Amino acid sequence: MSQPRQATLQASDTASISSSSSSPERTVYDDTDFFTTQRNDSQSSLGVASLRDMTMSSSMELEHRISPVSRLPSELLIYCFSKLSSSMDLRSCMLVSKTWSSNAVDLLWHRPLCTSWPNLENVTKSVQEKTSYYPYCSLVKRLNLSNLSDDINDGTVQPFMHCKRIERLTLTGCTQLTDHGVVTVVNGSHSLLALDITGLDAVTDHTLKAVAGNCPRLQGLNITDCSKVTDESLTAVAQSCRHLKRLKLNNCTLVTDESVTAVARHCPAMLEIDLHNCRQITDESITLLISRGRSLRELRVAHCSLITDNAFLELPKHLAFDSLRILDLTACSQLHDEAVEKIIETSSRLRNLVLAKCKEITDRSVHAITRLGKNLHYIHLGHCAQITDAAVIQLVKMCNRIRYIDLACCHRLTDASVKQLATLPKLRRIGLVKCQAITDRSIMALAKMCSEPPAKPQGPSLLERVHLSYCVHLTLQGIHALLNRCPKLTHLSLTGVQAFFLREDLTNFCREAPQEFTEHQRTMFCVFSGPGVNKLRDYLNSEDPASIYDTEGTMYDDREAEDGEADQQVTGMMNATGLGVDDDEMNDEDEPGEGSQDGAEHDS
Repeated sequence: MSQPRQATLQASDTASISSSSSSPERTVYDDTDFFTTQRNDSQSSLGVASLRDMTMSSSMELEHRISPVSRLPSELLIYCFSKLSSSMDLRSCMLVSKTWSSNAVDLLWHRPLCTSWPNLENVTKSVQEKTSYYPYCSLVKRLNLSNLSDDINDGTVQPFMHCKRIERLTLTGCTQLTDHGVVTVVNGSHSLLALDITGLDAVTDHTLKAVAGNCPRLQGLNITDCSKVTDESLTAVAQSCRHLKRLKLNNCTLVTDESVTAVARHCPAMLEIDLHNCRQITDESITLLISRGRSLRELRVAHCSLITDNAFLELPKHLAFDSLRILDLTACSQLHDEAVEKIIETSSRLRNLVLAKCKEITDRSVHAITRLGKNLHYIHLGHCAQITDAAVIQLVKMCNRIRYIDLACCHRLTDASVKQLATLPKLRRIGLVKCQAITDRSIMALAKMCSEPPAKPQGPSLLERVHLSYCVHLTLQGIHALLNRCPKLTHLSLTGVQAFFLREDLTNFCREAPQEFTEHQRTMFCVFSGPGVNKLRDYLNSEDPASIYDTEGTMYDDREAEDGEADQQVTGMMNATGLGVDDDEMNDEDEPGEGSQDGAEHDS
């Protein structure tokens, strides 16, 4: 006779309790705990209903009982390992278990550390082993040997011929390498995306032809200072590597319009191209590059002296090049105001504009530049001697987000310009080398110490680098105020400023003059960088002002401008030592991506 349903349930519960009490206690590592927290765990992305339904071998069960972290999917392990910045930590992870090892090995080997010779020897030994547990040669994705550039030769890179999955190869400065060594690595590297062989003067067209034949996915190529490369191989690269986005041909003096036009026609995705000192480039290739490069963001043609106004005046009408952000035209001395106006008209979103040594441009160009408005962050107008205060004042009013401005050798500028520049809220770097008309009034403005109350509250100065070499009317009082009111200042150049270079107690805090300087140049050299700026500030603040200031004059002694003795003395020394020549202008070295390479000066 069947029992009532309630009795059946009670009997079942009793049996369950009895069974559980007689069985061993479940450990916290029981496999079912991981998946039974929710009712829909059967729909896990792992593709199994639950581990309860799986038949597990004893070895697999033991592995899963070692640690809960062993149950993590590979994706999560790899994500965790990717947060480790130390290669030694990754190596330690590889030694934990096979699971950890298989998930950490890719991260450890995709960019092997080759910063010392013993490290490099270990790497080369591993990639050549045929019986190793992992195929290390297939794991290397990025190879950078630039830290050992002086010791790298063709034999050194020979073992890497087995690494056919390299995506980024950096051989910067490995001057002992020849075509043979580079081609050995490039052959069969169909995954190569970026190649940097800067400074390999022995490399010829043979290497670039190998690149063209083996690297169809190439996106970045830097052959700076590879002076033996010609149009023949570059044209082949342009035709075969159509995904090319970044191309640096600095100082490749044999390059002509032929290869540059090939790049313009076959590489529509080009983002950045640097033709610094490619002196055979003419208007034709520049016009085509801009016209076809609708994605072009950076164009650098410094010292391409054959470029004229036509390079820009011949651009297609009614087309806008809104992607262009950086344009460097340093020493393109044949450019006039008409070209600058066309540039601004077609590229209204320019952020960095370098017109240094474009000596024909006038205030008309500057007024055109003001239309860039808040887009403009970096402007270099050094040696544009026809520019006046009126243009600079208007520029500041219209482009109030300027962070860097260089007006070196703009001798028509006065305190009026600098006072306006001092109102820029984001200004971090200013170059006024050889602007000999400025006085301490300009310095006090930069130090936010105006005699008249400002219309708006002024915050602390953000200035980091100030270049005042050969501004002969400056005094110690003004510079002292600048130091105290600019807490972020890390660079101050005062070469040729008598109030400094003639005083040994102040020059003690200067950095060393470059080795190639003559004795006369060393005498006038006065540049404070890094800790030197802080030491100069502390010294001036610790001394009695009466004992360190020149009491014979004041900050605003107008008689200095009348007698001109200081001007004549310093100018005479500049001419005698060769420092007065334009090409030896002492300016700051521009940061990568920020303007003219010609701006690199010993005064930095």
